[in-house]
Amino acid sequence: MRRLILAGAAALGLLPALLAAAESAVAQGRPATCTRDLFQNEGALRRQQTRLAAVANADIASQCLTWREHVGFLQNARAVFATCQSGAERAQNVATMDSDLADYRALIAGRCGKP
Repeated sequence: MRRLILAGAAALGLLPALLAAAESAVAQGRPATCTRDLFQNEGALRRQQTRLAAVANADIASQCLTWREHVGFLQNARAVFATCQSGAERAQNVATMDSDLADYRALIAGRCGKP
């Protein structure tokens, strides 16, 4: 998988930037996988938005299942931001995830009951 990412990055001329980001992350005590993890987070966020939109008019059982799965996604995304970012960007993204988590947990509690 890593070779595929590096090959794709090299084909796009992004390899130097990816390597620099990975070296910077390691130098700052962050996992070497942060560049990949942040990239995957972005794609996963777009997929989650599509999934949430797809159940907007669905039955409550489908909505609740999707909302519960979204909470799991938000927890994972928050962990990536907290681990791989720093400064104002980290603070903003972690706060956004915390706010979204609170909103979805309240929505689930109000409409879905116990799992």
